[in-house]
Amino acid sequence: MLAALPAAACGVTAADGARDAAAARSAAEARSAAGPRYPVRIQAFAANTGSDSLSAYNVQLARPLGASPVGNGPTGVGAAPNGNTVYVANSKSNTVSFVDTETRQVIATVPVGAQPYAAMPTPNGARVLTANFGANTVSVISVPLQRVTATVPVGRMPHSIATVPNGTAYVTNNGSNTVTVISPGLSPVAVIPVGVFPSGISATPRGDRVFVSNTGSGTVSVISTASNQVIAVLPVGGAPVGNAVSPSGSTLYVADSTNNQLVIVDVGSGRVRARIPVGLTPQGVAVSPEGGQVWVTNEGSDTVTVINAAAPGSPITLPAGHQPEGIAITPH
Repeated sequence: MLAALPAAACGVTAADGARDAAAARSAAEARSAAGPRYPVRIQAFAANTGSDSLSAYNVQLARPLGASPVGNGPTGVGAAPNGNTVYVANSKSNTVSFVDTETRQVIATVPVGAQPYAAMPTPNGARVLTANFGANTVSVISVPLQRVTATVPVGRMPHSIATVPNGTAYVTNNGSNTVTVISPGLSPVAVIPVGVFPSGISATPRGDRVFVSNTGSGTVSVISTASNQVIAVLPVGGAPVGNAVSPSGSTLYVADSTNNQLVIVDVGSGRVRARIPVGLTPQGVAVSPEGGQVWVTNEGSDTVTVINAAAPGSPITLPAGHQPEGIAITPH
């Protein structure tokens, strides 16, 4: 059942939107005038909750690049569409760190709601959405202004966020076993019942399907974005947390935190294709832009596992900080 919520609850005004758009245009013009940044290198970034740091990796070489300090208790990470910045949700300091991907240093710190668990940029890169686990809200950060411009009410204990190309966002609510749908205009427009303790979430590149890891049910709910309804439930077993979809949209990768495995699921048939051993208590999952690698954070072993999607039986293990959770890979 879908529950409609009033648009006025999001606290966005026309003036806010105009200022946001004007600032975004100004920032875009400045970036265009400056030209492209070189060298461009695909990187992975893992948030180390237990060591208040962000580990960086060269994706092509599967090699660590070092770690940088961020806020307290970093959990979720999101990469900007242009690859220049990653955003880190610091759950213990109630902030989001903007990290420059070239210098790997914090360039801005933005206060948000209580216990932010995720920081996900919108597809156009103008905003970052944070799931405030302790406040039952999503904070909307203007990237050019580097401040919160709106707050959207969602369900209890929001955990993770996925966005689709038209700008719609889907938020998992741990405490109410639902997903809140937020429109591109920042209105909560639907609530979708899913499994128990929904956590990780991802969307196909074209935005037709959203996948929700139900940690307490051992399943993944598949949502059709056309109807905003669950159209399938995939049994994956254990306690699934993070998940990610291949660029083709044909394969889903799910971290099973109980059985220390990466579960590989065929999206078309819904069948499990393989279960690949990884480190202890896997949490976050990210896929490289071309789909050749799958990266998994292992909270219990302070490592990251890199899996070759074409030959998943021989993974590589890389060191991370203490208790790595979220992970993101820059798009280029």
